[in-house]
Amino acid sequence: QVQLAESGGGLAQAGDSLRLSCAASGRTFSTYFMGWFRQAPGKDREFVAAISGSGGATYYTDSTKGRFTISRDNAKNTVTLQMSNLKPEDTAVYYCAASSRPNMSISTRYGNGYRYDYWGQGTLVTVSS
Repeated sequence: QVQLAESGGGLAQAGDSLRLSCAASGRTFSTYFMGWFRQAPGKDREFVAAISGSGGATYYTDSTKGRFTISRDNAKNTVTLQMSNLKPEDTAVYYCAASSRPNMSISTRYGNGYRYDYWGQGTLVTVSS
């Protein structure tokens, strides 16, 4: 099992940058495919970004591509989401998630929250215009 804890959320203005971190417990962090999801008020949860266990492959949704960067440090058991050029529509609770399932590099899998087995408690990001 793995436990996840997000940090780094807060209030930002449009155009600002924020850095979210997710700290994971456990000795086998590098075996987990990691993802970031978000849920805005009154909306469904949506995929934001994901990264393979080695960190060699990253995936983004179209709305965050070019603005957000996901990375991981397996030695420190952390995954980071660097967010730049924030927009009001980025306002949401952001969740870190981990998956030990196979073949997560397929878009129908890494973007599907049901493919992730462990979730953090979320961190709120609010972007004002």
